[in-house]
Amino acid sequence: MSIRLNPNLLPDLLAAISQSEQNQNAATQQLASGRAVNQLSDNPAAVAALVGNHDQSSQDAQFLQNISTLQSKFQVADSAMSNVVTALTRAVTLGTEGATGTLNASDRQAIAGEVQGLISQILSLANTTYQGAYLFAGTAVSTQPFTQSGNTVTYNGNANTTSVELSNGNSIGGNVPGDQLFLNASGSVFGALENLYTSLQSGTNIPAAVSQVQAALGTISTQRVFFGNALNQIDLSENFLNQDKLNLSSQENSLVGADPAKAASDLVQAQVANQSVLSATARVLNLPILLDFLK
Repeated sequence: MSIRLNPNLLPDLLAAISQSEQNQNAATQQLASGRAVNQLSDNPAAVAALVGNHDQSSQDAQFLQNISTLQSKFQVADSAMSNVVTALTRAVTLGTEGATGTLNASDRQAIAGEVQGLISQILSLANTTYQGAYLFAGTAVSTQPFTQSGNTVTYNGNANTTSVELSNGNSIGGNVPGDQLFLNASGSVFGALENLYTSLQSGTNIPAAVSQVQAALGTISTQRVFFGNALNQIDLSENFLNQDKLNLSSQENSLVGADPAKAASDLVQAQVANQSVLSATARVLNLPILLDFLK
């Protein structure tokens, strides 16, 4: 059997040195970064999966930002609606008191004055803003939705609604128009209060006016459920997104995270291999001074 000798060892030796140094550098980088994949060539499949992971993580971050803004907005709206319910409950109490036959005209006028104060209070609540935008104006958020002229309250917003995406495929209504809340045909808040005020002043039809306020109270309580349900849905979506972020972080670590013990072992092996190839090269080329320097 014949043995073929390579007359030109230098290219092979240089390639071996280069490879051993690459292995050593790769192990060092893994230990320093804590990542097993630091460039595309390390693991193309893992890098491709990581891109999808980062896209999903960015979407989750945007959804969480949407949720934070919407949650604060709905909390302000729900608080305003709670105060409206309180004011209407007080109006029912006043109307019931005014309907008794034991009150004189002066007493009824005093009660009417308090009802008028409740109208002003609810008007202010119906014009509630959040971050400079009116909450109950439909999509006309820069227009004051309710104005009062004499005893008549007029709606100046629109009936349009918005939608906000909480997560992929999961959307929620972003608003309830003010006319649906305060001028609903099933029970108009301002219409009922205006009738109660007029009835107390005249001393007539007070029980009927009280019934109208009770209907308005029932309607506004029903409409308020939207905000409570929305806040519950937001909480569920927020919990889901936060858990998804944790899952994505764990997945990323699985894709590119380095095993410290393995990386340390790989570094030792790479250093030994590098020293071996340098020593072998020195003996082959008989260049002890240069290779000693490289060490």
